[in-house]
Order: sequence, then C-alpha cells, then structure tokens
Amino acid sequence: MEKKVLVIGLDSAPAEIVFDRREELPVLRELIENGLYGSLRSSDPPITIPAWMVMCTGKDPGKLGLYGFRHRKDYSYKDIWIATSQSIKERAVWDIIGEQGGQSCLVSVPPSYPPSPVNGWLISCFITPDTIKNYTYPQELKQEIAALVDNYILDVTFRTDMKHKLLREIYEMTEKRFKVVKHLLTTKTWDFFMFVEIGPDRIHHAFWKFFDEEHPLHTPGNPFENAVKNYYRYLDKELGDLLSLLDENTVVFVVSDHGAKKMDGGICINEWLQQEGYLTLRKQPTEQTGMRLEMIDWQHTKAWGEGGYYCRLFMNVEGREPNGIIPQASYEQVRDEIRQKLEGITDEEGRCINTRVFKPEEAYRDCKNIPPDLIVYLGDLDWRSAASVGVGSVYIYENDTGPDDANHAEDGIFIWSAPEKLGVESQELYSIYDIAPTVLRYFGIDVPTEMIGRPLIER
Repeated sequence: MEKKVLVIGLDSAPAEIVFDRREELPVLRELIENGLYGSLRSSDPPITIPAWMVMCTGKDPGKLGLYGFRHRKDYSYKDIWIATSQSIKERAVWDIIGEQGGQSCLVSVPPSYPPSPVNGWLISCFITPDTIKNYTYPQELKQEIAALVDNYILDVTFRTDMKHKLLREIYEMTEKRFKVVKHLLTTKTWDFFMFVEIGPDRIHHAFWKFFDEEHPLHTPGNPFENAVKNYYRYLDKELGDLLSLLDENTVVFVVSDHGAKKMDGGICINEWLQQEGYLTLRKQPTEQTGMRLEMIDWQHTKAWGEGGYYCRLFMNVEGREPNGIIPQASYEQVRDEIRQKLEGITDEEGRCINTRVFKPEEAYRDCKNIPPDLIVYLGDLDWRSAASVGVGSVYIYENDTGPDDANHAEDGIFIWSAPEKLGVESQELYSIYDIAPTVLRYFGIDVPTEMIGRPLIER
C-alpha cells in the first residue's frame, strides 16, 4: 500500500478545549486550519467502551453487544462479565486492511486486552491489569518496550484526592506512551497506525471543577486552575514532535470517542426507584452504601438501576428474571411509565433537568447479549447515575464512587489533515460511524455494506 493513515485518539477531548482554545495549541491549530474539522457525534452511550470499537468497526453498540464495561451474562441476578478484546466479534478496520495485506500498529485502543493477533503490532489498553501480564502482540514486543521505557504505564487511578501525585502520573503516562508510539512509528513497517491516549479523559474527571468556572464546585484561584490547560499544551507539543516524524504520504486523523462536560451532581437512581415504588430493599441501610443485588427484595421489585456516567435500568420481568413480577403482557406499559417519569425528573428546586430515555431497540439495529431495558441520560448527561442507597436523598453533589468532576458529552472532535485535495465538504458535525468507512475508502478497499456510516470521500 502506498498510502498511510495515522489515527490519533485523544480520549474524551472536547471541542470546547481543542477548537475553542486552539490559539494555545499551535500544532492542533495548524491541523485544523489546513484540513477539515468539526464535532464528532459519539455512540449511544458515549462511553470509552463501546465508543472506540464503534468507531473502528462501523457497528453500533447493539450489534457489538457492548453497552458499557459491565454486562449481565444472563437474566439471573448475579452473573456479570466485563468487556475485553474477546468480547469483540465484528471485524475492525485493521482486520479488513490486514486481509488486503496491509500492516497495522495499534496502541491502547480499547478494549484490546488480552492482546489478539493482528497483521502487525499491538499494545493493549487501560483495561490491562498490569504490565506483568502479556500486553503485546507479538509477545516479544513487550521486551522491546521494557528496553525503551521503565515501567510503561497503561492507566492511572484517577478517582483520588491525591491530586499532585495524580498529575505527575498522568504526565508520566503520556510521556511514556508517546515515546513508545514514536518508536513504533519509526521502526516498524505499517500502513495503518492508531493509538489512543487516555490522559485527557483522566485529567477531565480529576480536574474539571478546578478548570471550569461554570462547574458548581469551582473555586476561583484554586491551585489546579490551570492543570487541564497546561496538560493540553503539553499534549500539543508531544503531537508536534510525533507529526514531525511522518512522511508526505501519511494522512492524519485526530479524533475523540466522546467529549466532556461539567457534572452538576448525581441522581441516586435506586433511591428514586424506591421513592416511586418500583424498588424494595430487604433492609434499608442507615448510611450511604453501594447497592448490591442481594439487598433487593425481588418479590416486591419491578426495576433497579446501575450507576455510571449514564444509567442502565433493568426490569424484573415474570418468566425472564428468576423472581420476576412484571407480567410479560404489562412489560411495555410499565417500561413506558418508568420512562415518562424519568423524563420528568427535576432538580431540588423543582426544575426539569431534561433527562433523555430510550429503549435499546429504538437506538440500535440489533441488540445482542443482554441490553438494559432502558438507557437513561440523566439531565442530558449533566448528571451522573449514582447507584448508592441509604443516601436519604435522590440528589448528591459528590460522586459516590470517588472524586470525579466531569461527565461524558455526546460530541467529541474530528480533525482530518490530508496531504491532497480529496473533494470532501466541511461539516459542523461528523459521525463516529463514518471513520472506519472513510479510512477503508481512502485505502481503496470496498466498504462492507453492513457498516452503518458512510465514507466522507468518493472513489
């Protein structure tokens, strides 16, 4: 293949920083001004897993059977599974390129642990337990990385009050990732290269309230006021060093899987379900406690919810769950009733927070594995879902699973700096589903008809 494509993934990077503050980011500004750019609408849900695989396969979360990190294995009340590379049954863009003889380098594209064989090289992502495990393909690449950097960092623990330590770790992680990426760029033969830096996501969740003057917990003049801006300036410099290594045959995409936004607070979904009469616990905790399914009185429960940046709500259906109480004939009626009530949730001042609720079959072409009965964006993602019970309120203003300042926004970023005129019209909003078809079309490979998106270029 004569052409080359480099996809730079900045997890969670929002337009509000990359585009609106481009004067502070000269490398990204040059890419923007010499190419195409716009917001990139994410998948539903706009979560790291499944969003990156949606981008790389052109398939929706229902087709992938990925609705987040944790999933029900069956309709029992106990068996779950965690998304890994082995959960992906659809071909990714590098698989299709490999079938045509093209080689790929892949670094930290979620979910990529355990490492799977590719026609090229692979380093797994942040879900890897540690670097003691094998996290590369081929396996000997692990020794090559160890010789290049001491203690390669896959991820950081970002829900912590130890902010100074965390900030050092994020920089160290990013520095080492870029060192490895630059090494692979210059020492391996490749046609397609994609890497994802998780650092932006981690710095958003840990430092957004210090940076965003509109955040309800923002304190002017705080010691971390410039932490997010300084990190992006550092990231921009790393990108400049990396791009200087490319030849003229390489086109560059800079993309994010979703954006970021301030978190106004949390809606305690299981407290709300109790209040509305849909959930009953065997015993009500006297203090804030993470809800476990064994705490539920199933004989008197119609629904329960999961915590996270969005809410997955499950219903207790007769003949489906072991102790289901909702008659199958009443399933849609109850589901619509809960949906309507969720959409009417207000804040503590009685103002509607504009919650959006949808049924999986409305959003996806297929619904593999066990989807939630309802997918809920509380306050249009301005509020997160808190699963805790014993709170004494439907509302909390500090994350119930550790310090976290930001939620995910639906729109990430799209930048395409091509070395030639490709006849592509500029748009304000692009789709995450269009990335894989566009890359394949650029290589002259037929786009599989089952891909949802469309190529942004003609043949």
